[in-house]
Amino acid sequence: MTPAQLSRTVLRTVRRVAGDGALGELSPGALDGLPERITVGRPPRPGCGDYATNAALRLAAVTGRPARSVAEVLRERLAREAGIAEVAVAGPGFLNITVAGGARAELVEALAAREGGYALAERTDPARDVRGWAAATGGEPGPKLLEQRESNPLFLVQYAHARARALLRGARALGFAPEAGAGGYAYDAPREAELLGALAEYERVAAPGDTGRLARRLETVADGLLGIHASVLPLGEHKPLAAHRARLALAQAAGTVLAGGLSRLGVTAPVHL
Repeated sequence: MTPAQLSRTVLRTVRRVAGDGALGELSPGALDGLPERITVGRPPRPGCGDYATNAALRLAAVTGRPARSVAEVLRERLAREAGIAEVAVAGPGFLNITVAGGARAELVEALAAREGGYALAERTDPARDVRGWAAATGGEPGPKLLEQRESNPLFLVQYAHARARALLRGARALGFAPEAGAGGYAYDAPREAELLGALAEYERVAAPGDTGRLARRLETVADGLLGIHASVLPLGEHKPLAAHRARLALAQAAGTVLAGGLSRLGVTAPVHL
């Protein structure tokens, strides 16, 4: 489930709750003030679900009902929706939403399916890449962007992409392939959930054309991928399990997003680094 899909689900639920009497009789014209769009985003703190929304606060504002009461009604309705595992009310009426494991797997599969849609390069083109990254971020194309260390954001993102490609090659050598949600894998480990959240918001961040913001999102994805990459392939003589196939699909999805983002910035997505 992408943020856009969840936003539509929340908006549909808001309209139903406002229109079916769940909040009691509303004043004439109250429905005219219903929001036309609802946005969801990452919760401000880890462990508070996958997404957060102020939909209840907005509905309370146009209906005149207490926000916590409105939030409880929305919570109960949203918890019935397919793809949503849990909804909790926080603070004055925010809703924290946890999506089901199957919905996470669908997102991983959708992102990974884009592989092959972007131009990859065997190696980096340092001069071109430094100019492209500096232009995208408003920085200077100086020697620091040539440093091969993770404190260099250009190197970090390109290195993470190359690692994703290396994981796929390693898996092929071991005889297994990526499979989103293999064996019911839910991607609920903290680092995996954080990475998936960063991937889920990529399109929303990339769409406005703010290249600096896009570059920062790619750094977040790169950090997330490097945080899980050690657990993707089996160690030693251990055989690949369903968890390895599922994690490989997440790594593939991250690599695909990195390739797409680098392409938008006019920077090489290297296969080797």
